Amino acid sequence: MKLFKSTHEFDYKWSLVSAAQWQKYPNDNCPHVQHVDVLNRTLDEKTGILTTERLITVEQNVPSIIRKILGSSSIQYVREISIIDPKAKTLTMRSVNLTMANLLTVEETIEYKEHPDGPHKTQFTQQAAISAGNMVARWGGILEDFSIKRFQQNAAVGREGFAQVLERFVVMAEAAESGANKMEQ
Repeated sequence: MKLFKSTHEFDYKWSLVSAAQWQKYPNDNCPHVQHVDVLNRTLDEKTGILTTERLITVEQNVPSIIRKILGSSSIQYVREISIIDPKAKTLTMRSVNLTMANLLTVEETIEYKEHPDGPHKTQFTQQAAISAGNMVARWGGILEDFSIKRFQQNAAVGREGFAQVLERFVVMAEAAESGANKMEQ
């Protein structure tokens, strides 16, 4: 098993960052994400906690020889469960690959929470555990090493893409707020 962890700070309030997260795709930096479908969404009226289950369709750039050997497609599916707790000011997203999970499992947890220094920042933490299945035990270490490097690259690109989405979201939110203020006057 290989582990990955990354942290980052966004210079925006948690409410803004967590709202922008839902606008992350489509994203020019992450063209491999083809679709994001909501499968289920529930709201606990007592706690205000919103739980969302999504199916994410991605097209992986897997070499054709590997696809032929494994009998797989370049289309992969990921299941994600997101939990937003507005009182604790946390958005936690847990995902696991559904496609070829018998060969390689990638379990990822992302958390956005209000920064300990104050409400003007958001703390982002991303963790992943990558483990090769028994079918590839002989090559497991090589597969895990390759996958963790790829995950690190994709995480950096994904964070850059989200930063661009967040910037656009901030501009739209400020414009909407400005328009609302003008209408009040």
